[in-house]
Amino acid sequence: MVKKSIMFLCTGNSCRSQMAEGWMRNFWSSEFEVYSAGTKKHGMNERAIKVMQEAGVDISSQNSKTVSELPKATFDYVVTVCDSAKESCPYFAGGKLIHVGFQDPPALTKGMADEEEILAVYRRVRDEIKAFVKDIKKDLEK
Repeated sequence: MVKKSIMFLCTGNSCRSQMAEGWMRNFWSSEFEVYSAGTKKHGMNERAIKVMQEAGVDISSQNSKTVSELPKATFDYVVTVCDSAKESCPYFAGGKLIHVGFQDPPALTKGMADEEEILAVYRRVRDEIKAFVKDIKKDLEK
């Protein structure tokens, strides 16, 4: 079976797109080549790594990258996971573009001091991304 390719695109490729890549590999690695990238590169978000690890998905070996750093230039599917990436999404020939906007945990928690409150926000977004990715095939077939 030839795998389809999917790329999750976000602004900084540090949190939401990394979580989506991790969940996609967890649920669908036998059917998809999975990538993530950002319109910019912000580095990996340690809290994203932590909450994914809590859920049993290790994304610590993934790295933050821009689209130009990916090994391929065309994808069957490109999923923008934030509004900013959707607005500045580069053109990908032949790929189906899907948008689903998830809230940005670093922006939502800016100024918060309580680590458990901060992690609760990350966990909520992690779980929303998990639910989307688990059922992604119905969105890809639309």
